[in-house]
Amino acid sequence: MDGFKAAVEELGGEVILRSPDQPTAEGQIQIIEQLITQKVAAIAIAGNDQDALEPVLKKAMDQGIKVLSVDSAVNANSRHIHVNQANPERIGRIQIEAVSEMIGGEGQIAILSATSQATNQNLWIEWMKKELEKPEYSKMELVKVAYGDDLRDKSVSETEALLKSYPDLKAIIAPTTVGIAAAGKVLTDKGLQGKVKLTGLGLPSEMVSYIESGVSPWMYLWNPIDVGEVAGYTAHALVEGTIKGEVGESFEAGDQGSQEVVEDGEGTQIMLGDPFKFDAENIAEWKDVY
Repeated sequence: MDGFKAAVEELGGEVILRSPDQPTAEGQIQIIEQLITQKVAAIAIAGNDQDALEPVLKKAMDQGIKVLSVDSAVNANSRHIHVNQANPERIGRIQIEAVSEMIGGEGQIAILSATSQATNQNLWIEWMKKELEKPEYSKMELVKVAYGDDLRDKSVSETEALLKSYPDLKAIIAPTTVGIAAAGKVLTDKGLQGKVKLTGLGLPSEMVSYIESGVSPWMYLWNPIDVGEVAGYTAHALVEGTIKGEVGESFEAGDQGSQEVVEDGEGTQIMLGDPFKFDAENIAEWKDVY
C-alpha cells in the first residue's frame, strides 16, 4: 500500500499499516477492534470475508469512523464505499480471452483461486464463467475451480492435484498472485512449459522467470500503487466530507485525476480501468517496480 501511504501523508494524514498473520476474518476483526479503540478517522480494508466483518465494521462506522474496502470488497452494509482496482467484468472476461488464444480455443482448463470466500476472486470467476458461455468457447471445458487459500504450499499441492486429476489439462488460470507463482513453479519443475499454459493475475517480480521462459505467455495485474493512491484520496474525501459514498459524487485523486462514485450492487464504488498486460516484451521493465 505504498500509494495509499504516499497519498495520505501528502494530504497531511498519518497511516497505520496492519495485517493479520493468517488470511482470516478473525485476524482482521481483532485489528479493527484495536483501530476503533485508537479512534482512527478512517479504515481501509481488503476484506478476507465479505460478511464476517460486518458487525465490527458497523461498530466502527457507528463511532464516526469512515470505512472503505479496497481490492476485496466487504458487503455494502459494512462500508461507505469500495475502491475497485479494475473493472471486475473485464478482469474475468479478459482471462478467458487470453487462455482461449493460448490454447487455440480448445481443451480443458482449470482455475486456481485463493480462498472460497474471497469476494474479488469469486466475482472474477463468475465473469469467467459468463464469458465461457459464448459460442466461440464451446470447445473449451472448465473442469475445476481449486482453492489454494493464498498459501504457497497449498497452491503448489492444488496445482499438482489438478495435473494428476486432469492429464489432458491445457491451461490454468490463477487470478491470485500467490497461486500463479506457485503454479508457475510446478509447471517449470515438471517441464510442462508449452504443454500446459498459465495466465491470471501475478506480480511481475515473482513472474518474470515464468514469463521469459514461456511457462506463462502473458498475465495481468493492475498497478497497485495507483490503486493505493486512489484509496488514500477516497479515505481523505470521506473524512473531509467531500463525498459520502453516494452515486454521482466525484472528487480529485491527485495524479489519478477525477474519480466518480458509481453503483456496486447495493453499495457504491470507485472503479479503476482494465487490468494491465505483462508479457515478454515489457516484464523486464516492471520486475523491479513490484
